[in-house]
Amino acid sequence: MTNGPIADELARLLDALTTLVSQASAAILAACRSGLAARAKADLSPVTAADEAAEAVLLAGLAKLLPGTPVVSEEAVAQAAPAKLDGSFVLVDPLDGTRELIAGRDEFTVNVAIVSAGRPVLGIVAAPALGLLWRGADNMGAERMRLSPGAPISAAAERVPIHTRRLPGGGLVAAVSRSHLDRETEAFLARLPIAERLSCGSAIKFGRLAEGSADVYPRLSPTCEWDVAAGHALLSAAGGTVTRPDGAPLRYGGIADRFRIPAFVAWADPARR
Repeated sequence: MTNGPIADELARLLDALTTLVSQASAAILAACRSGLAARAKADLSPVTAADEAAEAVLLAGLAKLLPGTPVVSEEAVAQAAPAKLDGSFVLVDPLDGTRELIAGRDEFTVNVAIVSAGRPVLGIVAAPALGLLWRGADNMGAERMRLSPGAPISAAAERVPIHTRRLPGGGLVAAVSRSHLDRETEAFLARLPIAERLSCGSAIKFGRLAEGSADVYPRLSPTCEWDVAAGHALLSAAGGTVTRPDGAPLRYGGIADRFRIPAFVAWADPARR
């Protein structure tokens, strides 16, 4: 772990962002109780009152914590994408796994990442319905905790450092998307000695790799940067890696590509990629 003023400042920011993500998690659960009012966006993906409530909390909080820092958020960028991104910026998915939420499943998350020089350097993934939160940052490692939605970081329980596991000698555990499992991803998995599949929605899959519960998470169909960046930072801090399928690094801040990521593969053991 890095010591010194920079590390202390990053640790304070990570704690403040964790409390903010907890507040957004509470906003999601409150919206669920009040009615989701689900509708389809222009790209036919679903959005609900819970997405909008979480985004409002996050945007207001980020403006106070990181004044002047650009924020790219899934719902806001549909209204007005930034003209340019110089230096660091924040990538936000206020509710990753909206389809799972609408279906009544617990597999949805709040994702917040800080990106610097095109690379995610801090990531928080919270699963409000599970009361779980994973987080990690460059040179600080990663941890998993239980944090009730709305509670401050000081109230976190069961805080444990986490690290990815080495490639097992037997079959691999693959984390796969419940709603977006495509033919190319199935073909990729068929080439590996898969012993078990963990099927779930949202960035929870990154958390399972980071904590040592799974070995690989392939996504060979298009997705968006805000779906991946927080999990990428988390997994990197825990010892894993996220790259393009050919092993090339993922870069973030692709305004011209509308923040789309064509495909990626996440590995718990970087030696396997």
